[in-house]
Amino acid sequence: MPVEDNDGLRQILEYNRVAVVGASTSYEKAAHIVPAYLQRHGYEIIPVNPTADHIFDERAYDSLADVEETIDTVEIFRPSEEIPGIVEQALARDDVKAIWMQLGIRNDEVARKAEAAGLDVVQDHCMKVEHGQLIRHPMD
Repeated sequence: MPVEDNDGLRQILEYNRVAVVGASTSYEKAAHIVPAYLQRHGYEIIPVNPTADHIFDERAYDSLADVEETIDTVEIFRPSEEIPGIVEQALARDDVKAIWMQLGIRNDEVARKAEAAGLDVVQDHCMKVEHGQLIRHPMD
């Protein structure tokens, strides 16, 4: 069962290092707005975008397989049909704890596979919205 309860979401939101697959250089896109928000709130963002060199003043990687740092959460901003390949790359690593598919993105079969491998999986939720509701302090 994918993580959808508040306690489970809070636990994933406590992880600090987020690889953002599909991170965008376009300021108006959710794939830029959400990770920029997370970075402002203390998350370490690792952009994954083969068409960019740097995003959020961080080196952008071509794929999850190329990321040299450890990853806690893989946040996905790619179409649902690309999810299997992305999750395969995440499962090939030994550091990923969670897969987070942004609002409008889901793949139940792949989610079950990731969960069977021991990862927490969130589908069709906005990480920025969930952070704002569950983590952010009223004075932020």
